[in-house]
Amino acid sequence: MSQPNRSLSHEQYITTAIEAINTERAALSLLTEQIDDRFAEACDVILACSGRVVVTGMGKSGLIGRKIAATFASTGTPAFFMHPGEAGHGDLGMLVKGDVLVAISNSGESDEIKTLLPVVKRLGIPLISISRDHRGMLPNAADIVLTLGKSQE
Repeated sequence: MSQPNRSLSHEQYITTAIEAINTERAALSLLTEQIDDRFAEACDVILACSGRVVVTGMGKSGLIGRKIAATFASTGTPAFFMHPGEAGHGDLGMLVKGDVLVAISNSGESDEIKTLLPVVKRLGIPLISISRDHRGMLPNAADIVLTLGKSQE
């Protein structure tokens, strides 16, 4: 049996893993500083939702959004993920009055999410944004702005 082609030593693997954990630890520490009344308001809106919690996001934000929607659904809160790119091609009809939209965008500038905003406003759907900070089109349009802080992505 041949040996695996290693580009890193075992020590380098271990060092890299520890660095990744430390990066995550720093991000979680920063995130704890972001939890305030805005978070409690988002909880109130979600708990008062008479429809479904619809989560959207592009790229990595979309992957995280899928997990958030699945977690809501598996814990008894009706929820689903709506891909913002597909929403512009017909799936936007899944969003109805009574729903809450949670939109995730690291920069707050996702063009795909931007196309959803007129419908969200027309239907009077509460919009909760999750982004790095308060800057950007998405946080400016949101009813509740949740921020992550400026951690390493």
